[in-house]
Amino acid sequence: MPSRIHLLSLCSALVLAGCAMPNGLHTQGRALDASSLASQHTLSGATLSSAHWPAVDWWNTLGDRQLDVIIRHALQNSPDLQVADARARQASASVLAAEAERLPTLDANAGMTRSRNARVDDPNGMGKQYGTLRTLSAHFNYTFDLWGGQRAAWEAAVGRANAAEVDRQAARLTLAADVARAYNTYGHAWALVSLAELDLKRTKTMLDLASRRYNAGLDSKFQYQQTESLEASAEATLTDARQQVRTAGIRLAVLMGQGPDGAERLPRPKLIAPESVSLPPQLPAELLGRRPDLVAARWRVEAATKDIKVSRTAFYPNLNLTAAAGTKSLLGDAFFGAPSRYFSIGPALSLPIFDGGRRRADLAGSNADYDLAVAQYNQSLVDALGDIGDAISRLASMETQIQQQRRARDIAQASWDSAMERYSAGIGNYIDALSVEQQLIQSERELASITADRTDTAILLMQALGGGYQNSGPSTATSTVAAN
Repeated sequence: MPSRIHLLSLCSALVLAGCAMPNGLHTQGRALDASSLASQHTLSGATLSSAHWPAVDWWNTLGDRQLDVIIRHALQNSPDLQVADARARQASASVLAAEAERLPTLDANAGMTRSRNARVDDPNGMGKQYGTLRTLSAHFNYTFDLWGGQRAAWEAAVGRANAAEVDRQAARLTLAADVARAYNTYGHAWALVSLAELDLKRTKTMLDLASRRYNAGLDSKFQYQQTESLEASAEATLTDARQQVRTAGIRLAVLMGQGPDGAERLPRPKLIAPESVSLPPQLPAELLGRRPDLVAARWRVEAATKDIKVSRTAFYPNLNLTAAAGTKSLLGDAFFGAPSRYFSIGPALSLPIFDGGRRRADLAGSNADYDLAVAQYNQSLVDALGDIGDAISRLASMETQIQQQRRARDIAQASWDSAMERYSAGIGNYIDALSVEQQLIQSERELASITADRTDTAILLMQALGGGYQNSGPSTATSTVAAN
């Protein structure tokens, strides 16, 4: 008898030692506080405006109604948005599946089987016996959510569905910004065409004058040939500028969900320009609810938190209830009679004892997923403030550059006009006129490029500020999970 007691004690100790336990597993990720990121110095030089958060149709501030038509067409036809929509629907379907897991199941079955017994199966040893078995049954099953694991799984699915919906808004913002930037590039390409045409016109005028001076013996053949070379170079530049227009047009047409031939139907754009740039005073606090990528990242942190709870509840006892009822009878018997009826009902309690570390591995994976979600959120927050700071810094510098470049262009234009007057009058130097023309061409192209860069940077700033998106997001998305 004592040996049996010792054996039972040993078995109990082994069972308890082998029980699956979550001890020692915890998360490491900690979400950043936006106010802890140093950005005051970078943003200090920007003008603040309480109404400067971008509107939903922020691109209309760029001053071209045609751009509004193009962006709205792209939002309706872009395959990228169709992908984002499909992913959002997938996530919504996952919510329905998680909700279904929380509900009991009830199945009904009915059947009729016609059979013939073999001689060895016939209790009378006769064989050739025929029979028909009719069945009707219902089965019920329900798993009690004792520890909230099923609810946590549903909440995690809701969080991921919310993140997918916000991703759809982020895709719309990205597409609108890409279209606006492509339209700006398209306009810049047309501006270069105009400058190339103007340069070719000036060069032809200069070649005509050089031809007359050469025929009059006032200039050498070398000077005349050099002017011919300038005309050929201007024609090559114009050809290249027109190719840039075609390339930019195809890029814009593709973003609109069209084929490359759609570029041929695009009207010639105006040079768009942003309004005066200012920042909302609530940065960086309100940025958390204004940038869709940040809101989506916070929802994923929240979903990862719920996944940890799901993994933890797998270590606890589980209670399941099953029931079945029905009737069975051979053909000719009373199908619904008392002898044919049956039922069963029984609860079942399960307790994980030894699983080879599977549950611990699942929990460790959930903890790592949470840490990853937090790290991605932190990176998105740092990138968001970096995008805004970089855009503000570049815009301030570009405003100064544009003023300086306009002054340089105006001086070059005046010098060109003066040089051509002197050259036409026969008192100017050909080399001086040529040098001034090159300065003017370079000044005009640099001014066009800086102006386009300023517009592109302003578009990036509006995208960095969330592009009109507003959503407070989950209040607990950046909370940490207490270690157990």
